[in-house]
Amino acid sequence: MRTVIFDLDGTLADTSGDLIAAANWCFSEMGYDAGSAARLDPAGDAHTAFRGARAMLKLGLERAGAYEAEVVERWYPQLLAAYGAAIDVHTRLYPGAVEAVEGLRGDGWRVGICTNKPEGLAETLLQKLGIRDMFGALIGADTLPVRKPDPLPYTEVVARLGGDVGRSCLIGDTETDRKTAAAAGVPCILVTFGPDGEAVRDLAPEGLIGHFDELAGEVSRLIG
Repeated sequence: MRTVIFDLDGTLADTSGDLIAAANWCFSEMGYDAGSAARLDPAGDAHTAFRGARAMLKLGLERAGAYEAEVVERWYPQLLAAYGAAIDVHTRLYPGAVEAVEGLRGDGWRVGICTNKPEGLAETLLQKLGIRDMFGALIGADTLPVRKPDPLPYTEVVARLGGDVGRSCLIGDTETDRKTAAAAGVPCILVTFGPDGEAVRDLAPEGLIGHFDELAGEVSRLIG
């Protein structure tokens, strides 16, 4: 069975606005007001948002000259809670994402999600976006003892779909996705509309797309 696995944040949906809003709420609670260097910018810091809650906290605290690992760990669950309470205020699916996934399904492909977002938050977001039923399986950051770029989450989601790893590929937007695919021995297609833009070309993925309209052609080229 041919299978396509998608990353979530920065690949299917631009979630950076809600992630950064949650981080900035934390900084406000810490005492860093709107003019503080700790505050993250929704546009300029989107790439950090897609690298996770800890990365956002670390960046803001470093800019404020107040970084301590213990502070990041203390605020990490509070950031996740704030994010979960307002998970779909600014988040939007990338143009053509729904049509591309539906097209793959219509052509007989099985589709799933492998994300480093905690599973519960990923489930909630997909439900809020109205697309959970499009995906036959989901693996999040805490579903297994390991997360991407370890290949196990990828191979596990393919297995849950009843797919064959040898006839699968990963669609993502970062070096983490590139490394995951390489570790699993499968092709990787990176999107150039994510926060890293055209810079993902430097990662030498097997495929690139600048719009979801191009996905079906690239997947067919790589897997057949």
